[in-house]
Amino acid sequence: MTDIQRCEVRPGRLVEWTLSPATVATAAGLPEDSRPPAYVQESHLRTVHSVREDDGLFLPTWLGTAFDIPGRVDLDALEDALHSWTLRHETLRSGFRWTGGEMHRFTVDAEAVSLHREVVGNFPSAPVLVRYLQDRFDTAAYALGWPNFIYTAVVREDCTSVYMAFDHSNVDGYSIMRIPAEIHDLYAARLGGRTLERAPASSYVDFCEIEREEADRIDDDHAIVARWREFIDRCDGQLPNFPVDLGLEADGLQAQKLMCEMLVDAEAAAAFEAYCRPYGGSLVGVLAATSLFVHEIAGQSVYRTVVPFHTRDRAQWSDSVGWFVGAVPIEIPVSAAPDFRSALKAVRTELRTNRPLARIPLARVLDLLGSDFRPTSPDLYSVVSFLDARGIPGSARWTDLKAYGLGRVTYGDKVYVWFNRLHEGVWFTCRYPDTEVAYKNMRLYVERLRDIIASTVSSSLRQFS
Repeated sequence: MTDIQRCEVRPGRLVEWTLSPATVATAAGLPEDSRPPAYVQESHLRTVHSVREDDGLFLPTWLGTAFDIPGRVDLDALEDALHSWTLRHETLRSGFRWTGGEMHRFTVDAEAVSLHREVVGNFPSAPVLVRYLQDRFDTAAYALGWPNFIYTAVVREDCTSVYMAFDHSNVDGYSIMRIPAEIHDLYAARLGGRTLERAPASSYVDFCEIEREEADRIDDDHAIVARWREFIDRCDGQLPNFPVDLGLEADGLQAQKLMCEMLVDAEAAAAFEAYCRPYGGSLVGVLAATSLFVHEIAGQSVYRTVVPFHTRDRAQWSDSVGWFVGAVPIEIPVSAAPDFRSALKAVRTELRTNRPLARIPLARVLDLLGSDFRPTSPDLYSVVSFLDARGIPGSARWTDLKAYGLGRVTYGDKVYVWFNRLHEGVWFTCRYPDTEVAYKNMRLYVERLRDIIASTVSSSLRQFS
């Protein structure tokens, strides 16, 4: 995961695809689709709407992907691949209208979906191209518009770079990481005159309806709601931020920056995983290491954070594009777990106990809490996430294909941390408030993580020597 500034954008001739004017016109006349938004979709879109209406701020929230297609590209074949992929995922042809503050879904039939191609022109300067792409994605993949995604290609004689952007309401990190291999497969099939035989992907729009029906069955005395209420009470009435000094002077809208780099190489990542496996693996390891860090730097006796977990609990959703993410609160009593092994045990216990909370959307829980919770920022909480991406199709070629997941960094007062296990090692990405204090402390965080991982690697080597 990185941003558009750091994904090796190179000069070339820019081509873009959006849904055609005919498709957009068809959508305008459609009746309501009775399937509701997912709670996470509704919360996201209402936040963007509120920031625009109350603060006058345009808040881009897109995620995307970047990857190369080696050799001279056949644009017709690429367009066919993009079109086929779009039809496969119903959420991309489904959107929302606002009427009196209420959201109503509409969904375009697959037969009415077509793409419009436009040659934007040549960009001999990479920095100019980067600025253009970011500005274009900000408007074309804006949460409150529709369609809210765009595909582009930077064409050269030796290779073509594809950049695709989607508002977060349509995709999660896992969704965008699957895209490079899927487009490559569809493109290769088109070039070879073949039809790629695949089982249909289940619809995220259907998932939204199923998940919401289950979530609406609970009430404010449900055990999951009670657990979140206790957690928020212990966080002084708010969901937690990263508990170190971030140099914030006020709540609310704060410009952010991105930090991303390889944390450790493949050998160290494997040794760290081996060390942590008896306790649950690398996710447990990075959370335990983080708890020690915040105790050392901020004197926190308890480390509280929110951990995202995917909600693709059934195999039918494994190939679907959508936002399949739930949230789990954890509390690590660092004063009672002052060394790495005891912290590992504490994290393992918390995750085992609280993992079931992810099945009920946090937005539904917050609705039930009502006056017990009032958000003060577009970012509801700080996140520490870990994803082992090595099993994602095509991931072994990501380095050669210059494949990246992309995120838009804008405003927010919380820290978001993503760890991605790649074939080359563990990649660290962090979105943090743009203050000198936050930068200094997040740099300390990275270096302390490396120290802890190095010490576990040494322990593993001694154990097996």
